[in-house]
Amino acid sequence: GIEGSPATVEGLGLLHVSTRMSAQKRLTLTDARDVFSGEPVAGYEIHLGRTEGPDCDNAWLETGGRPHGAASANGRILGCYLHGLFSGDEFRHAFLARLGAKDLSNAYDQDIEATLDKLAEHMEQHLDIGALLDLAEPV
Repeated sequence: GIEGSPATVEGLGLLHVSTRMSAQKRLTLTDARDVFSGEPVAGYEIHLGRTEGPDCDNAWLETGGRPHGAASANGRILGCYLHGLFSGDEFRHAFLARLGAKDLSNAYDQDIEATLDKLAEHMEQHLDIGALLDLAEPV
């Protein structure tokens, strides 16, 4: 009931965890370390409540010497509360290399603006932007 009506909701079942919501909302910039590669990870942490369950024993990140995140028993599903963690090139490259990626030459800070510009050009080409803006006008 923190940001909506109280309820119990089933998740996707990919991780054996459960989260109990609470009134305390955590929003903070967090530095962590990937336990597989040792690479530093940074992101903003946001959540309400506490997540527990057997897959939390398979933490794949470490923050301040404490385990963070959860992984399925086979290691194929990972979860955490850090948003924006893939903007760090070294961590992202190490993460993708574990998945078998070959081309790890991209650089987030250099590529993000060009990628967003290409997306904007594509949308302008294929969408009626004027009609969308008209729909967004207050009534």
